[in-house]
Amino acid sequence: MSSTFVDSAADFDVRDYLRMDMMPHFLCPGCGHGIALRALLWAMHELGIAKDQLAVVSGIGCAGRLSAYIDANTFHVTHGRPLAYATGLALARPDLHVVVITGDGDCLAIGGNHLIHACRRNLKLTCLMLNNEIYGMTGGQVSPTTSETMLTSTTPLGNSEPSFDACALAAAAGAGFVGREVTRHVPRLKELIKAGLAHPGFAFVEVLSDCTEIFGRKNDLGSSPEMMLRQKSDIRPSAYRDSVDTPFRANELPTGILAQTNRPEYGAAYRRAAAAQRASAAAQAGSANAKEDS
Repeated sequence: MSSTFVDSAADFDVRDYLRMDMMPHFLCPGCGHGIALRALLWAMHELGIAKDQLAVVSGIGCAGRLSAYIDANTFHVTHGRPLAYATGLALARPDLHVVVITGDGDCLAIGGNHLIHACRRNLKLTCLMLNNEIYGMTGGQVSPTTSETMLTSTTPLGNSEPSFDACALAAAAGAGFVGREVTRHVPRLKELIKAGLAHPGFAFVEVLSDCTEIFGRKNDLGSSPEMMLRQKSDIRPSAYRDSVDTPFRANELPTGILAQTNRPEYGAAYRRAAAAQRASAAAQAGSANAKEDS
């Protein structure tokens, strides 16, 4: 891994942060995940985070594959478990900036319980959940965020389940920072990720991405640019509702920073308790030695 650090004042070049020997990437044409990856690396660049100080943990799925392209300390782990691995890593190495890249299925289905408790603990790490409403890599199955009525390989008659609001879940579970943005607004997405990376606790950032090949084609949502317009029409209906015939999602979703608190960070609290225990044990040992000497 290269340890070259690019000055944050210099012009951002995404290639400085990528493993170019891994190119070409495996993402489908028009996939929003590449935009999200660029926004993350751009945010890291502007914050001046050296690559040797970045640790990226990812699970299984299209989003989980992104860590392989980042020229930093990267870990590709089991399905649904990146937050569990990242918890141990962040506790053991508080000097690192630990980032989890996960998908809506990886994070909210098999990994849902890990997300709840990561939010509850408020450990210093950033979770980037790329939401494309589908299991894109493993067959196009319905995910917890698939909009109602949408067609998938496991809902051929249309999805009858209500979609999951991941940000509402994260906020209710106690995440110190919660935000959402679309891939259409890259500068806004970059600024949101920057705020999450800088937050002194658990930060959850949902990125509304688009899957043109598996989700878009099955539901006749058009090309990637057309799907991005649908994102805008759904999130800001008063301004964009008339730009497409049908919105990308059935419900209106707020974007930006949705929740932010400054409650105690778990890692620091744990280290303080451990230090107090060691000091108490040392004092007791000293007292015992003094009694023996007397």
